Amino acid sequence: MKAVQVTGYGDVDQLKLVDIPTPEPKENEVLVQVKACAINNTEIWMREGAYGQGGKSGWRPEGVQFPRTPGSDITGKVVQVGEQVDETMMGKDVVLFPFTSSGPDGQEHISEDMSFIGSEYDGGYAEYVVWPAELCFDMPLEDYTESCVFSVSGMTAWHMVEQVQPKPGETVMVTGANGGVGSLNVQIASKVFGADVIALVGDLSMEERMKELGATHVLSYKSENLEEEILEANGGPIDTVLDVVGDALFSTALTVLKKGGKFCTSGSSGGQKTELDFRTLYLKHITMYGSVLGTREEFKRMLKAISEQKIQPVIDRTFPLEEAKEAQQYFKESGKKGKIVLLP
Repeated sequence: MKAVQVTGYGDVDQLKLVDIPTPEPKENEVLVQVKACAINNTEIWMREGAYGQGGKSGWRPEGVQFPRTPGSDITGKVVQVGEQVDETMMGKDVVLFPFTSSGPDGQEHISEDMSFIGSEYDGGYAEYVVWPAELCFDMPLEDYTESCVFSVSGMTAWHMVEQVQPKPGETVMVTGANGGVGSLNVQIASKVFGADVIALVGDLSMEERMKELGATHVLSYKSENLEEEILEANGGPIDTVLDVVGDALFSTALTVLKKGGKFCTSGSSGGQKTELDFRTLYLKHITMYGSVLGTREEFKRMLKAISEQKIQPVIDRTFPLEEAKEAQQYFKESGKKGKIVLLP
């Protein structure tokens, strides 16, 4: 089969298109013909070694074993089943829950042995992938490309919103609202939880689209008077911030939060380190959450909401598998309008 492998830590030049044997499923696994695989920050950070603190690593501290096939947002068709897998799995269109873990229900995502497809296991930048049958779920939509964009970014967004539990009448500010996680944060907070949403984007030409996704107000983070515009739009301080940007908007977020407000982060595309005056936290009684991925039950609840069309896929463009380098380079550009998808 054709696959794109990461051959070591570094730039996109570490991505190599190769011909390798099609994997064989073990007794509890299935072989999935990959139909679509969306791109996430996670496989770029894995390639760059950005998860390590003081050293290179993937999701696990011991680092990535190269070569590794990246890709975690995967949909496809089951074409072979292991000996202990029910034959009814054959031919199913599935979406893959993206990690294994021995953690108990509700704590799978914080287990020490959490291992990620595309980092600790070979992933979806390939024509085929093997995965445990119990971690393959029915696709929520009929289209492979539309269904593949939710696994990692969708579960991360869903978990973020479930952590902060916004209520109708409360206001949630979403940074990076045009991106993969951000566009889903807008939808989940507004259409599932009923909150008002202030969406921050770079280009206000996206305003109409953001409002279609559920935003009440759309503002540009490039504004020189952003804090004032946020407070004016909301008629005062906001209840919650869902952030994927990090340093670039951190100070603004804490300034516009009300006393007793909540700040939840799942990314740092605008800077991984920041300055924090602890007095801001304790004098404003701010609660902070770190968030990434989520639980199997959250994943199921998300898939149900997608199948009920409460959450829409937001896709910028697709690339053939052979153009994985170009796709990852495009992914890192600003101003995208949704997810980037590879099509084997």
